[in-house]
Amino acid sequence: MRHIFALIASFSFATAALTQEQVPQSQTQIALSFAPLVKQSAPAVVNIYAKLITQARPNTFMEDPFFQRFFDGGTPAPRVQNSLGSGVILSESGIVVSNYHVVGMATDIRVVLNDRREYSARVLLGDEDSDLAILQLEGTDDLPSLDLRASDDVEVGELVLAIGNPFGVGQTVSSGIVSGLARSGSSNGSGRGYFIQTDAPINPGNSGGALIDMAGRLIGINTQILTRSGGSNGIGFAIPADLVGAFVAQAEAGNQEFLRPWAGMSGQSVDADMADTFGLDRPGGIVISGLHPISPFKQAGFAASDVITAVDGQVVNTPSEMVFRMSVAGLGNTSQVTRIRDGIAEDIAVNLVAAPDDPPRNATVLGEDSILPGLQLAQINPAVISEMNLLLQAAGVVITDTGPFGARVGLQGGDVIEKVRGTPTRTPSDVEELLASGGRNVSIVVLRGDSRVQLRFRL
Repeated sequence: MRHIFALIASFSFATAALTQEQVPQSQTQIALSFAPLVKQSAPAVVNIYAKLITQARPNTFMEDPFFQRFFDGGTPAPRVQNSLGSGVILSESGIVVSNYHVVGMATDIRVVLNDRREYSARVLLGDEDSDLAILQLEGTDDLPSLDLRASDDVEVGELVLAIGNPFGVGQTVSSGIVSGLARSGSSNGSGRGYFIQTDAPINPGNSGGALIDMAGRLIGINTQILTRSGGSNGIGFAIPADLVGAFVAQAEAGNQEFLRPWAGMSGQSVDADMADTFGLDRPGGIVISGLHPISPFKQAGFAASDVITAVDGQVVNTPSEMVFRMSVAGLGNTSQVTRIRDGIAEDIAVNLVAAPDDPPRNATVLGEDSILPGLQLAQINPAVISEMNLLLQAAGVVITDTGPFGARVGLQGGDVIEKVRGTPTRTPSDVEELLASGGRNVSIVVLRGDSRVQLRFRL
């Protein structure tokens, strides 16, 4: 009994000592909170004010002599669109990262620092799919900056701070934790997104702001929220720092657009029903459903029905995760891709190359004398397939922009034109010639995704 009492007493004293170590012991310790961390990191987070001037399209009725008398005959006034967001300084020389949807199309960008200094900026590199843009501040140096933290070291449950300019009220700090990792396509319509999830409040204006850890290192760029009301519901997404680093490297190398490695394959996540079929003890990985004839994966020996479970030792469960891993590894390098075939796992080297822009895309814009002036066409090649997210087997001619009249007759960007006036088309010039010939009745057959659509109209 004495031994038991001594053990209980010893445990009680140890617990009390541990509690004393973990609980703040003074009002000063309680008051400090995150203040030193914010004081260290906030100067590197900036407010961004962007302006986009667009020329309104002229009213088509202006071209009709009958309707001209109802209009003043003037050119439509340019429209000014303003956007508000945040950014993070990544180098003393003024390299800033923000979201593409904040600054990507801006004609005038003003960056305001924490100490109220203002600078103009220009976009070095932007990418709509990744929603990232790299800026260069003009006429400045010796600026505060944040270091990037390796994304694979981030863990669920870590404390984080989100710093930005929500609702334009000025720089604000909110706290939370990392709620989840490897969120693929959760808030990006293209499905190419790969995010860190956090419950730190992120509101409109926080876009492009910093998500930092307790050491003041950047772990992500706040990009979007999942919400029904327009405000933060505790589900926010940040673009991982590793991808930000890849963008900065390409911007400093002089690239004007982000070049990501091309897989040249289609696939889907392996679910529970499919796992047994592929010799897996649990769901996971990506099963290859198709390969382009010149895909680097096909050249490395991959085939349909192979399962990819990891890239460079990091588990991948969705195509978006695989694209992220390849993008971080970078063009010109080689990744070790783990393949499972017939229940046997093997690491295979895959060369990371850009999608070939061959044969030439022959970009064409139909002239004013065409039935559909302004319609933009391109010859399909691997680069076009990647850019427009077409099916791997797509071939022929694709509509890259419908122009002012294409949408009115039912055409959409990404439509692959099969026939015009009943005649098969293989090149943009075929489409151009067929639209210029014949009568006023026009028929066009297009492939829209995996569906065939026939359009008929009279001009």
